[in-house]
Amino acid sequence: MFSLLRRGPGRLTPQQARQRTLEGTAVLLDVREAPEWNAGHAPDALHLPLSRLAAGASLPAAAQGRPVVTICRSGHRSQRAAKLLAGRGVQASDVTGGMTAWARAGLPVTAQDGSGGVIA
Repeated sequence: MFSLLRRGPGRLTPQQARQRTLEGTAVLLDVREAPEWNAGHAPDALHLPLSRLAAGASLPAAAQGRPVVTICRSGHRSQRAAKLLAGRGVQASDVTGGMTAWARAGLPVTAQDGSGGVIA
């Protein structure tokens, strides 16, 4: 019962996250650092590194006032980001397995230059 009291933001599969962003019911926020983002990210994602978010940076304008789904490489940083955002009153969840699971699920990945991306 105590674990129910400590429950944090929700976790989504890559497919659930993709569906929510396609429907427009959530914004996908990639919290990896710039080199990782540049190598490959979800096509419709916004970018705000966890380091900047933890330092107090505001969400990108397109994410303000909307549910946010955070994503990173493996799911650890994004889980931290979702907890930070929830603490700020944002409806936040994160993607289990991060971009690694996203790519493994066959979901699209694009590089900064618009070509096919890789997960760094």
